[in-house]
Amino acid sequence: MPDPGEGLVDDLLGRCTFPPSGSTLVCAVSGGADSLALLVLACAAGTEVTAVHVDHGLRPESATEAVVVASAARRFGAGFRAETALVGHGPNLEARARAARRAAVGPGAATGHTMDDQAETVVLNLLRGAGLDGLAGMRPGSGHPILALRRSETRALCHALGLEAVADPSNNDPRFRRNRVRHELLPLCSDVAGRDVVPILARQAALLGTEARLLDELAAGIDPADGRALAAAPASLARRATRRWLRGAGPHPPDLAAVERVLGVARGDARATDVAPGIRVRRSHGRLSVGPVGDDSADSMGNHRADPVER
Repeated sequence: MPDPGEGLVDDLLGRCTFPPSGSTLVCAVSGGADSLALLVLACAAGTEVTAVHVDHGLRPESATEAVVVASAARRFGAGFRAETALVGHGPNLEARARAARRAAVGPGAATGHTMDDQAETVVLNLLRGAGLDGLAGMRPGSGHPILALRRSETRALCHALGLEAVADPSNNDPRFRRNRVRHELLPLCSDVAGRDVVPILARQAALLGTEARLLDELAAGIDPADGRALAAAPASLARRATRRWLRGAGPHPPDLAAVERVLGVARGDARATDVAPGIRVRRSHGRLSVGPVGDDSADSMGNHRADPVER
C-alpha cells in the first residue's frame, strides 16, 4: 500500500522554494506543525539540513520540546542543534524573542512561515502604516521556502507522517496583536468578502514585491550623496535611494518623515537634519553626508530639527 505521507510530500514540495539538492540549509524548528513540515520538506528536497531549536525559557515545557525536534531530525536524516536564548517577560516580547531567535539560529536560516503567516504580516504592516516594502511582506526564497503552503497543509503533512507537533499556547494569547489578526481580523475579513482572503493578500504581496524590486533596481542608479541628483530624481526613486542609504545609520530603518527631511536637505530647503538619535545628514558643496551629531547641534535629537538655509 502506498504511503499517503509520501504522496503529500511530493505534492507540497512542488510549491516550495528550497535551494538546490546538496545545498546546506539551517532550519529554525520550534516543533510546531509549520516548522516540522519545513524540516520534512527540506530533507525531501535533498538539502543537507541542520534543524535548530531555540529555547527562550518562557514556558516550563519549552526545554523538553527540543526532544521532539531532535527525534524528527533523526528520523528524516537531518542534523540537530539546541540553543538557549533566554528572553524575559515584558514589553515587546514577540520582537525581542524573534531577534534572539535569529541571532541564535544564524543568518540565512530557513523558517516555516506559510501563506497564512504572509497574510498576517501584510495586515500587521498595514496597521503599522508601512509602505510598499512592508505591504510586500516576506519574500519567497530559501529563507521562506514554504511560503506558498497553507497552515492546514503543514498540519495535514504532520498527521500523515505521524508527527505529533508541539502546541504553543502563546499562539492563542490575545495580548499579542498577531494572534488577534489571526483569530479575529482575518476571519472577519473573509466573512465580509465572502471568500478566503489569505490567498488574496498573498497575491497582493507577491505583486507589490515585484514592483518593489523594480523600484530598487531603478533607484540603484541614484547617488544619494549627490544632492542635485537626488533632488532631480522622481520622488518615489529618491525616497528609495535615501532609505537604502540611511538604513545602516541607526538602529531602525528610517521612517518616511526622516526620508522627507533628507530630501529637503538635498533640495536646499535646509543645511542639515536629524535622521535618528545622534545621527545627522548634512549638505556641503552640494554633497550630502551622514554621521554623528557633533558640536554643531545644540538641541535635543528628539526634536528632529532641520537647520534652515539662511535667506
